[in-house]
Amino acid sequence: MITKKTIPLETTITFETKCYENDWEYILKGSYLKKMIDRCGIQFTVRQLIINNIKNRELVESYAKRKVAEGVIDVYYFTEDTEEEVLNFFKLTKESLGKGFVYSISEFTGIYKCKTDFLLHFSSDAYLTKTAKKSTWISEAIEQMKNNNTFIVATPCWNHLYLSAKAESYGTTGNFYLAQGFSDQCYLIPVKIFQQKIYNEKHPYSERYPQYGGELFEKRVDSFLRTHDYYRLIYKKVSYIHANFPKTKAKKKAYMFVTKKLGNEFTTLFRTPSCIHRFYDIIISVVKTLFHRYTNMTHKEFN
Repeated sequence: MITKKTIPLETTITFETKCYENDWEYILKGSYLKKMIDRCGIQFTVRQLIINNIKNRELVESYAKRKVAEGVIDVYYFTEDTEEEVLNFFKLTKESLGKGFVYSISEFTGIYKCKTDFLLHFSSDAYLTKTAKKSTWISEAIEQMKNNNTFIVATPCWNHLYLSAKAESYGTTGNFYLAQGFSDQCYLIPVKIFQQKIYNEKHPYSERYPQYGGELFEKRVDSFLRTHDYYRLIYKKVSYIHANFPKTKAKKKAYMFVTKKLGNEFTTLFRTPSCIHRFYDIIISVVKTLFHRYTNMTHKEFN
């Protein structure tokens, strides 16, 4: 079990994203990865890519090497090279992860390999909005984590669902909502805490994650946060967009053609949730907010 020691404010930080068989072309062809990093608006100490579940390693690695040569990333790792080493380090097994192994080995590998004080992770299909580049959410989050050692995860809001983030929060601190839910779409974490053996907790509320994912990484982190009263910081003023890449060959070709012709790597055409679906989610979040207000759920300031 870890102790809630004060997390020092440090300057070293790693950017990380991942790819696998169905999305590596989106990440490693074109300028998607570069723009994804640029929108963070800071100079990273290390930029790393985790590659998982690939059929043609030689082909994918040739594209990863190009990104290193272009100065887009500094290093890449194939999960297959160290999966046993990584699982042993965290006191986990393929059997304990179940179906969650294939969904989680990238995250565990990234944390294991990280050598900086903080790690900013994005799933391959999540990216910051344009306005985020000028935001100070990263430095503000690190400062908050320094000042209060119960804050161990930070993220922007997701898909502009600010009201939804507020509805699930327990309170506020500065420009952040405080919550205990966790998502692997985006997280900023102090690496030393997450390199400890914290992934064998259970919490009833964490059972809400879909069964097809098994005992996956984000479910285990969610359980840890709730069991030990740690919090996730959700920034009030910046959002990232999460939209799944097309999976069918026809939609994939159409997406690649459109992005090439329009020069817009972040279009959500042929992706889900689409703009219409995200607008629907915003409406739902408004309803949830009104419900919470009606039931007198208040939000206090954390000092």
